Amino acid sequence: MTQRAALPTGTTDDPDGLAPLDLQQEPWPGATEVLAGQEVHVRRTPGPAGATPAVFVHGLGGSASNWTDLAGLLSPLAPGVALDLPGFGRSAPPAHGRYSLTGSADVVVALLEQTGPAHLFGNSMGGAVSILVAARRPDLVRTLTLVSPAVPDLRPDPRRISDPRLPLAYLPVVGGIFRRRLQASTPRERAQALVRLCFAEPDLVPEHRIEQAVSEAQERGGQSWAADALGRSFGALLQSWLVLPARSLWAEAARVQAPTLVVWGAQDKLVSVDRGPRLVSTLPRGRLLVLNRVGHVAQMEQPLTVARAVVAMLRSVELGEW
Repeated sequence: MTQRAALPTGTTDDPDGLAPLDLQQEPWPGATEVLAGQEVHVRRTPGPAGATPAVFVHGLGGSASNWTDLAGLLSPLAPGVALDLPGFGRSAPPAHGRYSLTGSADVVVALLEQTGPAHLFGNSMGGAVSILVAARRPDLVRTLTLVSPAVPDLRPDPRRISDPRLPLAYLPVVGGIFRRRLQASTPRERAQALVRLCFAEPDLVPEHRIEQAVSEAQERGGQSWAADALGRSFGALLQSWLVLPARSLWAEAARVQAPTLVVWGAQDKLVSVDRGPRLVSTLPRGRLLVLNRVGHVAQMEQPLTVARAVVAMLRSVELGEW
């Protein structure tokens, strides 16, 4: 029997029941919780009691705060839960020291077992993690929203890195030199480089959002594990792109039974929008939304558009039309 995703009645003046978009909103409050034996920082957004929650999974180098605007918009319809994956944001690194998509998926599953079945959202690497979760635990995922998910994309494109020195930082012998040079850059320089990489129109990012990114970069700079987490997680993601077809993310996507909205920015530098049609044809219940003048983080660049698309999906599912 297909599960219907009932939509609470919105209490706002918005036709979709969404909250007003507040671009001054600070990241939602959070606390450390233990999930799958791992200390994980989780931010929670208030929402209607009894409503199906929305669970948010960030991308490589990101954090739970990447979902601040979208979670706020959806708060009249669904309480939000956004986690910092192990080694990112304010979460400690994995106790065993190993980074993998499967390990991250285990943490997300533990969170979903706590919240109950949820609407699952994933961006970039978090999208790949969310595909694994939805494929392996369909009982915990009512709907799936993937924003530029990191499905295999091996094209050589220098635009995909925030700093041309970054690949050199992982070379033997000379890597240490380049890592020290990268660490010498200021938090503002690191934050601005990341914005230029992920946003299609970085000049439109509000200054206070830049300041939030700078603050996070400063916090990450004080974590001894931050650089290791980024490098090892990137290696784990790349490894997932190189496995045999039967074990690939494409094979996992084919097993996802949840209604799935795939959102992609037409100007995404990190994972090509060309991956979108293949992904939705692989997903049993997938549909694709491509947004012009948007890059890799549509939930941050066009949160209202993404929120309305999510509501449209939920309504279609409720009517049995998805």
